[in-house]
Amino acid sequence: MRLTNADQVDLPEGRLRSLELPLHRAAGELPVSFDQGMHLRAGARPGSWMAAALRVPGGVGPDELAASWHAVVERHGTLRSAFAETDEGLRLHPLALADEPGRWVEHPTDPTLPAPTRAALRTLLDAACSPLESPSHRLALLEPTYGSDPVVVIAADHAHVDAWSLPLLVRDLLSCLEDHRAGRAPASRLPRVGSFAEHTAELATQPPAPEHVLRRWHEILDAGGGAMPTFPLPLGDVSAPRPEVVSTHDLLDPRGLARLEARASLEGVGPLAMAVSVMTRASASLAGAPLRAVLPVHSRHQSRWRQSVGWFITNAVLESADPTPQACGAAVREAVGLGSHALAPIMAPYDGMPVTPGMFAVSWLDHRRLPVALDPAWRAQHVSAVAPTQGVQVWFVADGSGLHARLRSPATPQAQASVGSWVDAVVEGLRSLV
Repeated sequence: MRLTNADQVDLPEGRLRSLELPLHRAAGELPVSFDQGMHLRAGARPGSWMAAALRVPGGVGPDELAASWHAVVERHGTLRSAFAETDEGLRLHPLALADEPGRWVEHPTDPTLPAPTRAALRTLLDAACSPLESPSHRLALLEPTYGSDPVVVIAADHAHVDAWSLPLLVRDLLSCLEDHRAGRAPASRLPRVGSFAEHTAELATQPPAPEHVLRRWHEILDAGGGAMPTFPLPLGDVSAPRPEVVSTHDLLDPRGLARLEARASLEGVGPLAMAVSVMTRASASLAGAPLRAVLPVHSRHQSRWRQSVGWFITNAVLESADPTPQACGAAVREAVGLGSHALAPIMAPYDGMPVTPGMFAVSWLDHRRLPVALDPAWRAQHVSAVAPTQGVQVWFVADGSGLHARLRSPATPQAQASVGSWVDAVVEGLRSLV
């Protein structure tokens, strides 16, 4: 799944419609996870969603698509929930899904814009997938003006999905579409899955983190002046959010990725450790500092969550001063361990996760290890929203096409120079390994 953003996603021009589902607030209340609570602190806003865009060879009809999406929403509990600000604070409420398939809404495009359909899609998703919308997800259908296959877009506020969730939603939608076309009940071949709210409730019952984990977290935060790690090179004035600059880099082709994995195997580590080794050297040579970065880690530790959609991601911190692969492998294992415990009690003394301007985050996702394989014919894209930023984020993605990365940084001259030199060093380092 190719990484991109709302301003760069590959879309044809054409007719844009979206499906409004009949979801209504139901009785009861659901638990809010630590990360959801942090995400919702900023309230209603554009640019907090993520999406999957895919081509559908041979075409698709609106009615069969609506019925299939209805079945997907019925399957995943997080898509049947919505946040609301109340007098008692943030609350997460269940939603009831009516039997009707929903209605398609037309979204006109502005022909005076350079990419009218892309702009209309961004406007639609910024509004429909804002954190406090009910629901905060939307299915869109783009029918090209000329020739090419239609594009389906599945989007949701980040509070309800993560990068692992997107290919699951693509797979489930297409599976339901197959069922519908074959005269079967949509989702008849999909097993029941647990909801993210159940995962949140279960996590709240876990015992507190061991003393050594608490101590290590406090050491890490104290080293950052009471905050999460920041990018080691100058970013300019990022005291307020700046427009973002996003770039995508092809790092290794399939043969190069295979060689990286072979090299990692000889060293007794995984490919992420080899990437950490390269980033550690880059930080040392350019900034004279160790690598310190936020490392998102997934919390689908039990097999019953592997097919579930939700924000099954929490944050850890990766610290690496020794570039040897074995030391970097140990640093990755430590970070995964730090992220394996409920963060709410750990971060309570800091009033939640202490984010600061310049925060540096590195993500790694290997699509080949997910419980779903996407057909290249779908030309699936992982689309992030466009929003101002104060920090630097790097996503590494491995799949059948090799290894690529997407970078997001503030649009300041200093940030572009610093991030550019760091990326060049990482690219050169990775390619030198293979």
